Amino acid sequence: MSITAVRKAELINEYAIKQGDTGSPEVQVAILTERIRNLSDHMNGHKKDFHSRRGLLLMVGQRRRLLDYVKKKSQDRYQTLIGRLGLRR
Repeated sequence: MSITAVRKAELINEYAIKQGDTGSPEVQVAILTERIRNLSDHMNGHKKDFHSRRGLLLMVGQRRRLLDYVKKKSQDRYQTLIGRLGLRR
């Protein structure tokens, strides 16, 4: 369910704004999106796992708040980010 350190490093390198950037909203949203996708796959096979469901909903809410922050700061960054991640909104 969790992402590997190698995959996390790949996401950080791909979405970082500058070298050594690990805390920008883009990086945080990319990592959360990967975790959400992994947990969604888990939930398809384990429908009654309500503890993981709660964690999934918390992650979705956190990602939504970060995306709202990016949208408020820069509409162009927001559009680019959701396009790269393949999000619907």
